[in-house]
Amino acid sequence: MEKWLKEILPIMTVENGCLLSKQGDVTRSFDLELPELFTLSDRDYEAFHQAWVKALKVMPRHSVFHKQDWFVNTGHQGDFGKNPGFLSRSSERHFHERPYLDHHCHVFLTKKPADRKVGSSMFSSLIRGNLIPVDVLDAVSVQEFLDSCGQFQRILEDSGFVKLKAFGDSDILSSKENAGLVEKYCSLQEHEKERFVYDISLKDTLRIGNKICRLFTLGEADELPLLCGSRIDYDRYCTDRTRFSVGFASTLGQLLPCNHIYNQYIFLDDPAQTIKKLESKRLRLQSLAAYSRENLIARDAANDFLNEAIGEQRLPVKAHFNVLTWTEEKEQLKEIKNMVSSALAQMDAVAKEETIGAPQIFWAGIPGNAADFPMNDTFDTFLEQATCFLNLETSYRSSLSPVGIRLGDRLTGRPVHVDISDEPIKRGVCTNRNKFILGPSGSGKSFFTNHMVRSYYEQGTHVVLVDVGHSYKGLCDLVGGYYFTYNEKSPIRFNPFYIGKGDNLDTEKKESIKTLLLALWKKDDETFNRSEYVALSNALQLYYEHLRKNPNIFPCFNTFYEFLRDVYVKVLESEKVKDRDFDIGNFLYVLRPYYRDGEFDYLLNATENLELLQERFIVFELDNIKDHPILFPVVTIIIMEVFINKMRKLKGIRKMILIEEAWKAIAKEGMAEYIKYLFKTVRKFFGEAIVVTQEVEDIISSPVVKQAIINNSDCKILLDQSKYQNKFDGIQELLGLTEKEKALVLSVNRANDPARKYKEVFISLGGMISKVYRTEVSLEEYLVYTTEESEKVKVSEYAERFGSIQKGIEVLASELRQAKG
Repeated sequence: MEKWLKEILPIMTVENGCLLSKQGDVTRSFDLELPELFTLSDRDYEAFHQAWVKALKVMPRHSVFHKQDWFVNTGHQGDFGKNPGFLSRSSERHFHERPYLDHHCHVFLTKKPADRKVGSSMFSSLIRGNLIPVDVLDAVSVQEFLDSCGQFQRILEDSGFVKLKAFGDSDILSSKENAGLVEKYCSLQEHEKERFVYDISLKDTLRIGNKICRLFTLGEADELPLLCGSRIDYDRYCTDRTRFSVGFASTLGQLLPCNHIYNQYIFLDDPAQTIKKLESKRLRLQSLAAYSRENLIARDAANDFLNEAIGEQRLPVKAHFNVLTWTEEKEQLKEIKNMVSSALAQMDAVAKEETIGAPQIFWAGIPGNAADFPMNDTFDTFLEQATCFLNLETSYRSSLSPVGIRLGDRLTGRPVHVDISDEPIKRGVCTNRNKFILGPSGSGKSFFTNHMVRSYYEQGTHVVLVDVGHSYKGLCDLVGGYYFTYNEKSPIRFNPFYIGKGDNLDTEKKESIKTLLLALWKKDDETFNRSEYVALSNALQLYYEHLRKNPNIFPCFNTFYEFLRDVYVKVLESEKVKDRDFDIGNFLYVLRPYYRDGEFDYLLNATENLELLQERFIVFELDNIKDHPILFPVVTIIIMEVFINKMRKLKGIRKMILIEEAWKAIAKEGMAEYIKYLFKTVRKFFGEAIVVTQEVEDIISSPVVKQAIINNSDCKILLDQSKYQNKFDGIQELLGLTEKEKALVLSVNRANDPARKYKEVFISLGGMISKVYRTEVSLEEYLVYTTEESEKVKVSEYAERFGSIQKGIEVLASELRQAKG
């Protein structure tokens, strides 16, 4: 016999955000934002569990707590409408339709009338032909209930783990544009854009339209685990030295990879009445204990329950938990049953597929109808134990910030936008944007840094990179940046005397040139006197006045040298400056190798790549000169001058300096003070300094890293540290990592999906927010970032053959995909 849903629907109306049932039940509903999976520690789980217990204890008698977690298979939709760049477009294609479980969590708090009949399978509103209306709760009771709901919300939010948003009438009721909560549940269309009216079939098996449903319940004591708690070990990420925790019921939530709803019910009735009933049951069992061992055991169990309830002031409740799954493919039913059985087995529970009572249990899951739940499918327990079965986590969330990088959800690889610069500062988690990156060779460090730098560049950042391994050549070529490197055919060239557009000869420019000239003139152990410093200052001032009077003279070291030799010597003579005050002959002699036809005449006389202030992507590749006693100190001074010039003159523009392994050489050459200065002051100029290192010993042995870099880097990024897991305690102490962060770091890459190519990365923000993400990129991005010599040669070959690196990578990526399959 068919019926229209509206004729038997138990919900009568919605007023002021509350659902009112035809039995007089009032329900307040909330949208719940849970913590992200794999981000809580053991202590966090215990604190979160206690928050649930405290929040539920404020609810009045005859209340029902119903938590409904929706997990729906969804595909990531690429955003192709904003005209992204070449790499962004390839990333969108790579992740388009990536499957993941979309999670939404709702909480329904229901107040039953005191004289409401107890629900059962035979007394469900689904079965009764006529609903018998009862007196609606009076206004005072309703207000007291709503006050309790407000206290429930405040206690949970004050815990710091969740956010609750009360649903309004427009969220609950359906409109022409959007489906409401009740319609979504009755059609199992939580996220579908197209709305349809589906038949609900309750015969033989539960069907909603073309969705075949299966219901698995935890409603009897003998199906439950012997022990429960707020957390459970997640073996895939555990090591010999660390435990990795997830919520006790996480296997029924985000870790169950199929369409499902996890319903959690806790019934808060009159505890005195419950204890009175249990006392009567214990007495009955006492009188029957002599006749069977089962009665004896049941009597002892009832006795223990009562002793705990009274002795430890526990709150007795009734509870029920179920998993409603669905699929449109009949062939998947067996696989889904196996998945649910396995998930429950990991909790040490037994899966029971509900058949006879499935319609009534499904019906009670309608928002606002939890009071109609068949109580014969519940079990007695305490509130502390019941809350262990709540799902406590959700999937990774994307930041709404316009700044950040694209990383992957650890479980599925779904792309998420992560802001590790601005948002942490706004939230008070970090005080600076500096980053310290630690990862051994082969851990994916270069991929992550390439990906991060490219993301920031596309968002308008001025980037200065100092490298010693040609890791950024492909990216620099793609974006058309400046690439400074040294080889015999094309040695590294600069021009610190050139003043570009938008720049001017200020005090800092003069100071940087004087520092450079003194470094060229004096040895490390030599000092200069005050008169020599003043003489150089005067020389620079007069040189730039000379340039203004003679605009045909090109500013460079050659013309500066000639000015000193031909003009400034006469000035010194006229002023009778003695050699002991400033020996210009010695100065010209020592600096002669940098002048025309000298050994290093190329170094300071560049005529191209001069507009460094406005150039947004600059790479200084120091591999061939890092051990050169003359070139390296000069180049490092110029690099620092370039970035400090950007830092102070580019107002309101983000700046980034990333120093790869070159920091070791820079520190040795007496440039440690520059690094210290950068890390301490760059935050004041909307900038961030980043240092990358491979070896743990480098951190321990370098006072620069220990004192300046680590202490002034609120963002710490670690890649695979598995080779150091037996001596990780030293790293943990040095970086100030918590036990939770240690477990996260040592879980990196322990259970990667073999079907996909990626590496994981650990990110800690101020020691308060810590997560592990995937660094997964498209094939085109891979070819740009790769540091494999054979692949770099191939990319260069295709770039030369097809006229540009972008075209070359497009063709090469297409050929590789065809060859693969």
